[in-house]
Amino acid sequence: MSELYPWQTDDWARLQSLRGRASQGLLFQGQKGIGKFDLAMNYARALLCEHPQGNGFACGKCPACHWFEQGTHPDFRSLQPESLTEEAEVGKKPSRQISVDQIRGLNDFLGMTAHQGGRRVVIIHPAEAMNTNAANALLKNLEEPPAGLLFILVTHKPQSLLPTLLSRCLSFGLATPDAATAARWLGAQGVKNPADVLAISGFSPLQAMQSAADVSQDARAKLLRALRLPAKMDVFALADALQKTEQVQVVQWLQQWCYDLSSQKLTGRLRYHPAEQAAIIQLVATLDPLNLARLQGCLQTAKREAQHTLNPKLFMESLLFTYCQLTCPS
Repeated sequence: MSELYPWQTDDWARLQSLRGRASQGLLFQGQKGIGKFDLAMNYARALLCEHPQGNGFACGKCPACHWFEQGTHPDFRSLQPESLTEEAEVGKKPSRQISVDQIRGLNDFLGMTAHQGGRRVVIIHPAEAMNTNAANALLKNLEEPPAGLLFILVTHKPQSLLPTLLSRCLSFGLATPDAATAARWLGAQGVKNPADVLAISGFSPLQAMQSAADVSQDARAKLLRALRLPAKMDVFALADALQKTEQVQVVQWLQQWCYDLSSQKLTGRLRYHPAEQAAIIQLVATLDPLNLARLQGCLQTAKREAQHTLNPKLFMESLLFTYCQLTCPS
C-alpha cells in the first residue's frame, strides 16, 4: 500500500506540504486510470499512522497501520459504489451510485471523537458517483465539519460535482504520467507491447493494465482486422462475433479507430493505434474527410444509444454497415 506509482513521486511531495494546512476537504482530480484512489489511500494511511517516516509514508508497523491494513481503523471510512466494493445483495445488480444512505451512514462516525485524539479521514471515490441527494447531504457535513476531520474526494470528472462542493474543497490536481514512464511500468508488470496497450487505453496506465488482462481483447482484435479492409468486411459474421461484447466498448473502439483515421488524414499522426499506421495510411488515402466527419457524428449518436439497445446484433450490424458505407470508395 505504501508504494507509489513511479509517476506519483512529485504528487506525494506536494501532499506533504498540506499536512499542517487546515482544510475540511481535498479534491483529488486527474485523468482516469492514473492511481488517484491509491494515492488517496496512501495519504490517509500516512495521516493516521502513529509514527510516520521522514518521507511522509506510514511506518507499516504501528497498531494504526495494522488496523488500516485490515480495514478496521476506527478513524477511517471509505465510501464507494457497490459496483466497486462487491457489497450488493445476492441476485441484485450492484449500484453504480453512492447513495444518500451511504452519506447519512457517516453520521455516527462524524459524531465520535478521534480514537487516538488526532485526524480522521473519509475517502469518497469516485465522487462523481454521488447522486444529487448524496451530494447535498455531504455538503452539509463539509460546511461544518468536526475538528480534525478530512474528506478526500477522488474524481476524474470535477465538472460533474456541485459547484458548492468544489468551493469547499482544496483542489489537488494529479499529474498524468508521460508515455515513456507509463510504458516502462507496464512492461515491468509483464504487459506485452506496453506502448501499444497504453495508447489503446488513452494513456491511462491502470486502464492499460486492465485491458491487457481483459478477455474482450480478442473481440477487439477481430474488429480491427475487419476495419482495415471495409470492402471485404463480412458484416453479419462480425456482428455475430461481437454481440456478446459490451456495445459501449465496441463503439469506443470504433471511435478510437476513426479518430486515428482523421488524425492521419489531416495531420499525419496517430494516437491510439501506432502499430496500425501502415494499414491506416493505405485506408485513408481514398477517404473523403467529410465522410470521416459524418462517421464520427454517427458514432457519437451510437454511443448514447448503446446504453439502451434491445437487439445487440442488429445494433452491431447497423453500426458496421455505416462504417463500410462511409469508408469504402464510391
